Amino acid sequence: MGYKNLKFESNSIFLVTGGAGFIGSNLCEAIIDMGHVVRCLDNLSTGSYDNIAHLDKNERFTFIKGDIRDLDTCMEACKGVDYVLNQAAWGSVPRSIEMPLLYEEINIRGTLNMMEAARQNGVKKFVYASSSSVYGDHPVLPKKEGAEGKLLSPYALTKRVDEEYGRLYKTLYGLDTYGLRYFNVFGRRQNPEGMYAAVIPKFIKQLVNDEAPTINGDGRQSRDFTYIDNVIEANLKACLASGNAAGEAFNIGAGGREFLIDIYYDLCEALGKDIEPKFGPERPGDIRDSNADIGKAKELLGYAPEYDFKKGIGLAIDWYKENL
Repeated sequence: MGYKNLKFESNSIFLVTGGAGFIGSNLCEAIIDMGHVVRCLDNLSTGSYDNIAHLDKNERFTFIKGDIRDLDTCMEACKGVDYVLNQAAWGSVPRSIEMPLLYEEINIRGTLNMMEAARQNGVKKFVYASSSSVYGDHPVLPKKEGAEGKLLSPYALTKRVDEEYGRLYKTLYGLDTYGLRYFNVFGRRQNPEGMYAAVIPKFIKQLVNDEAPTINGDGRQSRDFTYIDNVIEANLKACLASGNAAGEAFNIGAGGREFLIDIYYDLCEALGKDIEPKFGPERPGDIRDSNADIGKAKELLGYAPEYDFKKGIGLAIDWYKENL
């Protein structure tokens, strides 16, 4: 189970783009703990150096401040690298609706730059972050690869395009690419600040400060909330997956379904708070319900998530209590 016993060649070199962000910094930390070499590429536009400061003294860790929109930077960062874990992207559906041109530059052109740099440098595996948002308005649950609907946001479009490039880079150039469709990842070091913050850390921070959070919509929307360690496992197992599974996209979730209003009251109980939420309008571009069929990832990547929502949220609450 998990990823800590996975075997890579000694002194394998990993490049984690977006490595100062929430998911990226946890990947960097896990790989260092496994005894391998990590390069972290980040322009710190949404990530924070504070997330990796504890790693920067390690001789097996290198921080490169740079932007994936610059091909030369990508080429230099990929030299001698065995595995690329491409997490550099801008998230948030609402922000993408406000800034579609920026999302095109970062999430599509930046990802394409990284694939090309990985190809030219002979990287073994290219694993990249996709998103459950690619399912769009398709109503059927659970969400299953191959049954996607109409896209609802520029963010979702960028991830769909990334997947198509991933397929082409496998079929045309032989680069082993693996797209990971993340389902609402949460856990340690996820930023609770700002209007585009993810819902769980935002709720926790507001409740700790005795503020009433605002829930967009009626609170009955559901999500497959996925603890960060499951995502680390998926990335590292993709690095060891068969080339026969390359060029594909995979659902990475916990396989469960939680309603937002239930999560809110669970957080109130865990934090000892009795605060009624406010309710606001639904956000344009949001998917109503989300639940991952993870059968394909189990079969082809060996993905076996060991953290269900209950176990993960307990660990997340403990972390935020100590770090907020």
